[in-house]
Amino acid sequence: MSSDGNGALESETSAVAVIGLACRLPKAENPGAFWRLLENGESAITPIPGTRASILSTEARHDAAARPAGYLDAVDTFDPEFFGISPREAAAMDPQQRLVLELSWEALEDAGIVPGTLAGTRTGVFLGAIAHDYATLTHRRGPDAITRHTLTGLNHGILANRVSYTLGLRGPSLTVDAAQASALVAVHLALTSIRRGETDLALVGGVNLNLTPESTLTVERFGALSPDGRCFTFDARANGYVRGEGGGIVVLKPLADALADGDPVTCVLRGSAVTNDGATDALTVPSSDAQRDAVRRAFADAGIDPAAAQYVELHGTGTPVGDPLEAAALGAALGAGRPSERALLVGSAKTNVGHLEGAAGIVGLLKTALAIRHRRIPASLNFEHPNPDIPLAELRLRVASSAGAWPRPTEALVAGVSSFGVGGTNCHVVLTEAPPGAEPPAPGAGVPDGQDTGAVDAPVLAWVLSARTPQALRDQAHQLTTHLDHHPHTD
Repeated sequence: MSSDGNGALESETSAVAVIGLACRLPKAENPGAFWRLLENGESAITPIPGTRASILSTEARHDAAARPAGYLDAVDTFDPEFFGISPREAAAMDPQQRLVLELSWEALEDAGIVPGTLAGTRTGVFLGAIAHDYATLTHRRGPDAITRHTLTGLNHGILANRVSYTLGLRGPSLTVDAAQASALVAVHLALTSIRRGETDLALVGGVNLNLTPESTLTVERFGALSPDGRCFTFDARANGYVRGEGGGIVVLKPLADALADGDPVTCVLRGSAVTNDGATDALTVPSSDAQRDAVRRAFADAGIDPAAAQYVELHGTGTPVGDPLEAAALGAALGAGRPSERALLVGSAKTNVGHLEGAAGIVGLLKTALAIRHRRIPASLNFEHPNPDIPLAELRLRVASSAGAWPRPTEALVAGVSSFGVGGTNCHVVLTEAPPGAEPPAPGAGVPDGQDTGAVDAPVLAWVLSARTPQALRDQAHQLTTHLDHHPHTD
């Protein structure tokens, strides 16, 4: 793929389209809600919900468990019968499995694909995950808590395999653990699999639930958590990150096939790369050179001039060591040679929803995909004064501290997403806007405010809803009315 003098991008067979999105994030139950949270510059960081505090055992209780974080409203709700699972087996399943099933179904619906039509197809499932909290809770209850469903309920590989089994998918199915880079590495592997022709369609993403005080205490004693309960990415106050939970799934398909089938394309994945820090001063000390190489290799894989990049979604954890190294890497890879007026915009969704650790990369990709779809870049929160160890002007970087249009909207939109693991795995993915005419319509597209179409005698059409239970039908109706409340001028 290359770009012409006007910044237009030429399609190649190696390009992969994003045709469906789903997420469940703090204060954002779907991509539309996530975009509103981002666009409004809101923080989803809150004290621990009272319902969640009740699961903390007295002997394990610690101040770390009560730290502010990005929490989901309900992690214990699930409709097992919808997926053909018995209540007894569902109780033994890690809630991360349950969430992945729901998100996979919703992502396919968003892509306009009936899940039942995929049985027997070369559809792959690639998921990033590192949390084992439910296993801790299960084993805490002693040997009597172990049942015939415990092995499959707690095994990490089953996070992906459960989706493949439920939908009858025959493509690759794997759970990736590359520490905090896991979800974006899963995207890299899916992109590679599609390009090789072994996968025709892919469900890709990550999941992370923080259910025990021990997991938060572990991160705190490592020294990674912000005592202020906020993530100050690239800011002088940077002192660690805030934990977050949830998950996201995207549906990937070869761009040529998506265009031929008339699929709505949110954005296009053009290239990716993975590196490792190798030997540094310590196991968890990042290498700016290795991060730089990941970014350079991703843009080389995409066939895009690094100078064309307009925005990068940072790993951006807000740590005093990591932020300056990441900034230096980006400056060397994408900032070098840029005029000052074309500084690269950067930001981090961790300032909104917290660090989803194993699922962080898919959050960054979702944010960037939505920014491309809406042609606006949300604000990165909590930025006032740059870290003195980050010479932004010299590196040709600029933090997107307020929401606004893309810096060069007449050119093809080009962005990158970074995700780094504590053990040194670095991943970068390059995204661009969809080809003209392939973009999905804006949510709620219809009659502009105050415009009289004259269609007073237009027929009234019934919107038919279906579900497997009366309660599920009511939930469907509620979701539809909520959507119309947010988009009152839908045609």
